[in-house]
Amino acid sequence: MGKLHNSQIISKLVVTKLLSTIALLMRNFIANFVRILEICKDFAGNRVNEHGNVPRCGVVPKFSDLEVIALGITAEAFGFDSENLLFHRLHNECKEDLPNLISRRQFNARRKLTARLAEEIRKDVAIAIDGSEDVFCIDSKPVKVCQNARAKRCAMGRDNTDARPDWGYCASQGLHYYGYKLHAVCGIRGVIHSYDMTAASVHDLHYLKDVRWEYHDCMMLGDKGYLSTEIQKNLFEATNITLEVPYRLNQKNWRPPTWAYKKFRKRIETIFSQLNDNLMMIRNYAKQSCGLFTRMAGKIAAMTFMQYVNFVNHRPIGQIKYSLI
Repeated sequence: MGKLHNSQIISKLVVTKLLSTIALLMRNFIANFVRILEICKDFAGNRVNEHGNVPRCGVVPKFSDLEVIALGITAEAFGFDSENLLFHRLHNECKEDLPNLISRRQFNARRKLTARLAEEIRKDVAIAIDGSEDVFCIDSKPVKVCQNARAKRCAMGRDNTDARPDWGYCASQGLHYYGYKLHAVCGIRGVIHSYDMTAASVHDLHYLKDVRWEYHDCMMLGDKGYLSTEIQKNLFEATNITLEVPYRLNQKNWRPPTWAYKKFRKRIETIFSQLNDNLMMIRNYAKQSCGLFTRMAGKIAAMTFMQYVNFVNHRPIGQIKYSLI
């Protein structure tokens, strides 16, 4: 009886400690939600009205568009993969802090509707960190949607054939996969300025056609996947973009990489590692392509906001793991 009584006491202590840990986590969550909401308000400008909503006809929502954006970014920053778990804890632990909290279904729908506004705010935040740079890194990374054996049964993209995943190959990882490819351009300080998602079968060179509409008078550092004399010439003649790509060993007029390439090329590799390790980009449970794209955009926005928090607090912007402590 004594041993049973002791085990019951220990189990109660463990449960009490777990509940107190969850309560502290949600207190920290709400504090950082308020901080991120203030950043959204600072950068939203005239895109929203005094209530934080995009001007539109109809009923004015009590839970504003900026609050939807801030809640999504905070959830990604804290690693909430399950929206069901997130809203369960919000309703149980944070009723007083969020009296106008919407349902999970409403949050999903409005998060997709406010995706463009969220991206415009994120770009302004990125420019505030390093808007004066003229050297950028460009690269892509694989985004798997399922295991290869389940590719034929994958339902993602059936509602929109233009956004269906496809088979692709990642040479750096030696990986054949079914899914999408994330293309990104970042500055040498490690802030993503623009990105796009395509089917995995789309070659990296196709994204360069979009780059010339957003950048000019700068240097782009890419890997051997962007090696094309014609593309390099077109970028330079159209927008004065110098595309710096390492030569292949058997290529004519071979020369070693420049000092800029050696020094700054690893920045974007570090960003992709942080997206995978800190923001768990490799774990996605979206059932449709629209939901997947929204989650990917939310993770990139969360990274940019955490970098901005470090920036305003005069800390290294790359230490995003400790930015919201």
